[in-house]
Amino acid sequence: MIAPQLEVADIFRDFGELYRRNWPVSDHQRAVMRAIDLCRTPILGGRFFRCDGCEANFHIYNSCGNRHCPKCQTLDKAQWLDARAQELLPVPYFHVVSTLPHTLNPLAQAEPRLVYNLLFHASQQALLKTAANQEYLGAKIGASSLLHTWSSRMTLHPHVHSIVQGAGPSLDGEQWVAANDSFFLPIPVLSAEFKRIFIRALEKAYRQSELELHGTLEPMRHPVYFNDFLDCLWQKKWVVFAKPPFGGPKQVLKYLGRYTHRVAIANERLLRTEGEFVLFRYKDYNRGGRWRTERIHATEFIRRFLLHILPYRFVRIRYWGLLANRYRKENLERCRAQLGIPAPEPPPPGESAVDRCLRLTGKDLSLCTVCGEGRLLLRYTIPRPCFSELVSRPRRRRLPPPPRSPVISRGPPQLLCAT
Repeated sequence: MIAPQLEVADIFRDFGELYRRNWPVSDHQRAVMRAIDLCRTPILGGRFFRCDGCEANFHIYNSCGNRHCPKCQTLDKAQWLDARAQELLPVPYFHVVSTLPHTLNPLAQAEPRLVYNLLFHASQQALLKTAANQEYLGAKIGASSLLHTWSSRMTLHPHVHSIVQGAGPSLDGEQWVAANDSFFLPIPVLSAEFKRIFIRALEKAYRQSELELHGTLEPMRHPVYFNDFLDCLWQKKWVVFAKPPFGGPKQVLKYLGRYTHRVAIANERLLRTEGEFVLFRYKDYNRGGRWRTERIHATEFIRRFLLHILPYRFVRIRYWGLLANRYRKENLERCRAQLGIPAPEPPPPGESAVDRCLRLTGKDLSLCTVCGEGRLLLRYTIPRPCFSELVSRPRRRRLPPPPRSPVISRGPPQLLCAT
């Protein structure tokens, strides 16, 4: 795979200081920007390898590991999908998307943790309550939910993707209830329930003084203005979209891979820079999903990217219903017993990082990319510094230069083993 010519890290290096001088940046956003800037550079340390066949030399630098970095998600996604493969059942699965109206965007920018938690809560409860209704399904279901906050143009567009089981045990646990292969739950009912739960929860948070309304939102501190805002939300159309069921468990995993561990924009969508402007590709869904090109100033590009940095330690992939973390194992065992299917085989024990990467992604990290036959042998390592020291430096201090002399590791050469 050819590396993209332009990366998000390049834009941060060239225009990050200009943005920080003109726009307010939180400490968490500053740490994410620096992590992406330093990702896979000598400053984070790495390893030096030599092929035992063609004797080619390779420097492989450490990744930052930040979940907002476009270059650090491939192996994490593969490991996550491997774990989810152990939980799939031979039942229809549906893809449900719950979207907040754009009227809530200013509040989502000011209170992202609260608004996104309410978005998760409302979308989950709407599905659980509607599925438990005997008029529609009358069963207990489970799902995995993923938060996305961006549109294709990197504007703020909070929505939750839920991969939902279309079958489950009845409310008394005695029978197995399955939805129709082409119909899951009525969309108008889901939309109305989603809107009702979210607005009621938002009103409760306001009464309990959990909202910090500042700046342009400060007038909403007055109950009259806040009630007008709620009335506007009641009049809006709340979008809930359900796609047809998948063909089988393999299709579910393939589809999940398109949505998990994504960031606001991939490096492959960046085209080039023209002075202080950035060109990137995006899908115009208003015109049938055609690819189009947008040209914006670099500071506007950074501003849009920072819109989608989640609050510190915010959980963006959540499980509920039958897949809730606390009772997931017991619930899946009951479901398999009712379906009469065995439990899947666990992954091989004692698997190395190289073998795990080969099994999940099909990429052999120990294979030389030049000759395609030799094996990479570890010659020496460049120590990785404490990352907290790097991100806590003053903003105007220049980055330390790369280490000139690597630290030679003792002992015979070893086969590549990623950590």
